[in-house]
Formats: sequence, C-alpha cells, structure tokens
Amino acid sequence: MALKCGIVGLPNVGKSTLFNCLSNAKAQSANFPFCTIEPNVGTISVPDPRLEELEKLVNPQRVVPTTMEIVDIAGLVKGASKGEGLGNQFLANIRETDAIIHVLRCFDNDNIVHVDGSIDPIRDKEVIDYELQLKDLETIEKRINGLSRVVKSGDKDAVQQYDLAEKIKNHIEGGNSVRTLEFSEKEEKWVKEFQLITSKPVLYLCNVDEASVKSGNAYVEKVKEAVKDENAEVLVIGAQIEADIMELETYEERQMFLEELGLEEPGVNRLIRTAYKLLDLDTYFTAGEKEVRAWTVKKGSTGPQAAGVIHTDFEKGFIRAEVMKYADFASLGSENAVKEAGKFKIEGKEYIVEDGDIMHFRFNV
Repeated sequence: MALKCGIVGLPNVGKSTLFNCLSNAKAQSANFPFCTIEPNVGTISVPDPRLEELEKLVNPQRVVPTTMEIVDIAGLVKGASKGEGLGNQFLANIRETDAIIHVLRCFDNDNIVHVDGSIDPIRDKEVIDYELQLKDLETIEKRINGLSRVVKSGDKDAVQQYDLAEKIKNHIEGGNSVRTLEFSEKEEKWVKEFQLITSKPVLYLCNVDEASVKSGNAYVEKVKEAVKDENAEVLVIGAQIEADIMELETYEERQMFLEELGLEEPGVNRLIRTAYKLLDLDTYFTAGEKEVRAWTVKKGSTGPQAAGVIHTDFEKGFIRAEVMKYADFASLGSENAVKEAGKFKIEGKEYIVEDGDIMHFRFNV
C-alpha cells in the first residue's frame, strides 16, 4: 500500500534535514532556496513496540515492520500557484501525496537565512495556505464549468456535485482550506474525485531549537492557536537535534543524548507514528516461526481486504480469518493460551479489522 506523506514548507525551514533523518537518504541540505528541486522519496519503517514484543514471544527467523513513503517536496514561494519559482512542479508533486506534513520554522538563528527576512511561522503558514487555496480555486472553477453543462440535462448527481462545488468555491474564496468543511459520506467521495490539495489531512510540524524541544516556545503556541479550528495535528520537533542523533553510532549513545534532553525517544519516531495516523491507517500482524510481520490497512477494512494486502488471491478466495488480539497474545504468551482462554475468534467476510489484530487467513483458489 504505497501511501505517501509530502513534506512541505517555505525554503530553509528544515524540510530536507528532517527528510534525511526520516529516511537516512542524504537529500542535499544547504542554506539557500530551491536546494531541493526534484522531490526526494524515502520509504521508512514505522516504529512499533508491539513488533518487539511479538519477536520475543514467537522467536521468528525475521521481523518485518510496516512502511510508508515520505516525499520531500521543493520549497514553495509566493506566486507558486501562478508558476513562480518551482510552483507548478511543487503543486503537481503535492497533489500526488495522501497527506501533508507542513514544516514551520519556530526558531531564531541569524546564520540561517529566511526567505522573507524574519521569523513568523503564522505568516509562513498563510503563504503556503494561500498558494494551495488559489490552486484549488482554479481546480474547482474548472469542475464547476464542466458540471454546468451536465446540470442542464437534469442529472441529479451532477446537480448535487455542482452545489457541492459551489459551496467549496465560496469556502475557499473566504480564505479557508477545504479540510475545514464537513461533508457527508457521499460528498466525501466526490471531494476525493475533485483532487483538491487543501482537502488532504495535515500535520503542522514546528521545527524548534534545542531549548524548546521538550516544551515548545512562543512560536509554537501561536501555531497551535492559529490552527485550533483546522482539525489538524501539531507536533514539536528539533530537526537539527534529530540530525545529531542520527550521527551517533550506537543505541546507547543515542539514549544518553535523549536522556540529557529529557526525551524518551527520537522525535522522528513520534513523527512517523503521527503521520501513519494522519493517513488513517491501522496495523495488523501475522506471526509464525518464519516471520513476524506488520501489515498496513486503511481503517475500516474488512477481513478479505486485509487478506488482499498480502496477496490478491487471499482476498479472492477468502474463507475465514483466525483472529487474536495483540493484548491477549502478549499477556497470555501463546496461541494455545489464547485459545484456552476463549479469546481466539473465527471471523467471516464482514469482519472489520482492528488495529493490533493478529491474523491468520484461510483461503481457497
């Protein structure tokens, strides 16, 4: 399941430094705008302590975590919606992602230039919001023009889509992102078809200095206040600190460094888990002597859909799923113990997979 989170932000806010930490890829990182021109794509493992526990209990030959893709997209500038800078390329790249990690500079450092000459994360956020909204306005106006011809034929769906498009257009013209609107289930499907950038879920990532990494700062508080009605996540991370952690060779050295900062784990671990949640994903596990593995499914997936993630034949020939809850398996220690406790379930095609399920599929092809 190749779901992507796009890292966006103005030039020099720490996007590429962060991407390097996430993927261990060495995206060029320099003190001038447009250092990143082509989007860098990294496939990253999602840290999950449950896998470590399953490894201890099952003792498999190998352990495979679940993954997702992170895309580092070129810095945006004013006028991007009209093609300024690398605007058109940026907007095409971001349209292909499923969620947005919007990096905001929330630290002072005279040695790192800011494209607008001063530090103001709210202004930076509004610059990018404005450009994305302008592009969405252009997209929705084209859709309205296309629908207006079909509406004349009296097509009921076309009329409803037209009304929805007009509602979205008015909302954007008011300076709002599409994600701040509420939609019915039917409307959600149409909104996806409209391919609007500001309808994507967003995580605001406040990039701070070392002194602010544990409890934030005044810049972070301003961001939280500015986005409180957006239904968006806000996360605080120090990209340079994460880079310093990556330079340390041993796990012990990294832990000592984290303890000195008063942190329990690297910020990138929190970021990856938050991005995974942002994509509306769940994890289920398969566990056997050969392999313990985490699999990714969209929240609300059925048993056959989950089986299809392993192989399409599993979905086509699905008979049933044998299901244990991770918490039961971890506390009781084995499949037999789970069975004896009456907590081993046989589920059919209508079963909705829950995060942490340990599953074994029976199928026939």
